[in-house]
Amino acid sequence: MTDGQAIVARARGTWSLASRIMAGVLAVVLGCLLMLGVLVAGFTRYEVTERLDNSLQEVAERLEFVISALSPRQQAGDVARLPEVGPRTLAYQIMTPDGRIVLRTQNAPADPFVLTLRPGFYDRPRFRVYVAIAPGGGHYILVGEPTFHRREAERRAMLISILPMLVFLPCVWLLVRWVVRRALRPLTDLQAEIRVRGGGNLAPIPSLNLPDELSAIHAAVNSLLDRLNKALSSERAFAANAAHELRNPIAALLAQAQMLREQLHEPEAPGRLATIVAQIRRLGRMTEKLLQLSRATSGAAMADDRFDLIAVAQILAEEVQDTPPAFRDVVVSCDGLEALFVQGDMDAAGILLRNLIENAANHGTPGTVIMVALSRHGHVDIVNDCPPLPPGVLSRLTEPFVRGDSPAEGSGLGLAIAASIAGQMGARLDFLSPLPGRVGGFRVRVVLARYVAVPAARDADRLAVGTGGSTGRPS
Repeated sequence: MTDGQAIVARARGTWSLASRIMAGVLAVVLGCLLMLGVLVAGFTRYEVTERLDNSLQEVAERLEFVISALSPRQQAGDVARLPEVGPRTLAYQIMTPDGRIVLRTQNAPADPFVLTLRPGFYDRPRFRVYVAIAPGGGHYILVGEPTFHRREAERRAMLISILPMLVFLPCVWLLVRWVVRRALRPLTDLQAEIRVRGGGNLAPIPSLNLPDELSAIHAAVNSLLDRLNKALSSERAFAANAAHELRNPIAALLAQAQMLREQLHEPEAPGRLATIVAQIRRLGRMTEKLLQLSRATSGAAMADDRFDLIAVAQILAEEVQDTPPAFRDVVVSCDGLEALFVQGDMDAAGILLRNLIENAANHGTPGTVIMVALSRHGHVDIVNDCPPLPPGVLSRLTEPFVRGDSPAEGSGLGLAIAASIAGQMGARLDFLSPLPGRVGGFRVRVVLARYVAVPAARDADRLAVGTGGSTGRPS
C-alpha cells in the first residue's frame, strides 16, 4: 500500500472482519448473560425471601409450647434469656389481645413489633415480622428477623448465583476469539496467498480447504490470475520477439552502412553515412532497452542464485570503457572486499549495474571518471560529475521516459529498468544530487537486502553478513 492509499484508508476508517464478528458475538453473549443474571438475581431473591418467611412461620409454630407453659398470672414484660444471642438471632414477643407483652427475648424491643395484631407478614425498619395466633386465641406470637440479616442473605445468595457468570466472562471472550480466528483462518491463508502474487508470480492459488463462502472468491481470483498471466505473457513475448527481430536487421544495416562509408569518396557522403550510423545505433540502443525492460518485468531477478557482484561490476566497467560513444573511464573500488555475494539472478543484476553505469557515462561531464564503489555494508554507489539535479527531477527518475536536463541522447528507460530489477531483488535505489561538499555531481546508491561481504585476506577476521552488520564466516 502506498502512502497515499494508507492516508485514504485512515481517512475512511479501517475495520477488521474478525473484530466485528468477535464484537458482535460478545455483545450478544454478554447481553444474554446480563439478562440471565438479572433473572437469576430476581429468582434467587424471591426464593431466599420465601425460605426465610417459611422459617419465621416454623419458629412461630414451635413457640406454641411456650404459650402452654405461661402462668395465668404471668407478669407483663418478662424477658426470656436466650443463650448466645447475636445481631442475627431471631427475636419474638408473646402478646395478649389487649397489646401487653407477656414474654419477649432480650434482643426484642420493649414495644410491640406491630400495633395491628392480625396474622401475616409485616416489614419494619429493623425487622421482618410474622404474626400468628396461638391455639385458643388467648395470645399472639410475633417473630422478627433482623432486616440487615435478611438483606445480607439475599446479597450472598445473588452473588453466589451471578459470580460464576462474571468469572466465566474472560473464558467466553477467549473461546469466542479462538473460534472466530479458527473459522477465519482459511480467509487469512487466502489473503496471504493473494499478497505474494505479483508480476513475477501469477501462479494459481492452490486448494486451501476453503468453506463454500470463499470457494467462489478463490475460483474468481484464480480466473483473474490466469487472464493476467496470459495477457502479461503475450505482452512480454511481443516485446522480446520485437526486440529480437529488430536487433538482427539493425546490426546488419549498421555493418553495411559502415562498409559503405569506407567505399564512398564524395564529400557529403561520409557525413550522411555518419548520421545514418548514429541513428542506427540509437535505434539499436532503444531496442536493447526494450529487451532489458521486457526481462526486468518478467520477474527474472527474483531468482535465488548466489553470485559475486564485484566480478559483475568489474566486467561491466571494462565493457563500458570500450563502448562508444562515451568511452569513459570507470574505476571500481571494493572497500577491501574479496567478494560481495548477492542472492538473485546474475544476468538481471548485470542489467541493473549496466544501466546505472551507462546512465553515468551518457549524462556525466565528459572527461571525468565514473566511480563504482562496493561497500562491506551492502551498498553499491555509482558516482559521476554533472550539474546538480533539482529535487523534483530526482523523485521521478525511476519513471519510464523521465530524464534530467542533460543534452545527451537517451531512452529514459535505464533507471526505470534498474528500479524494477532492484525491487525484485529486494534492494532499493537512493538518488543524491548534488554530492556533499560539492556544487554538482550525482550518486545512485543500490542498498542490497541480502548479501555476504567477504573481506580480503588481510581482513579475513571481519565478515559482514547482510543485513544488520552481523559477523561470521561464509558457508
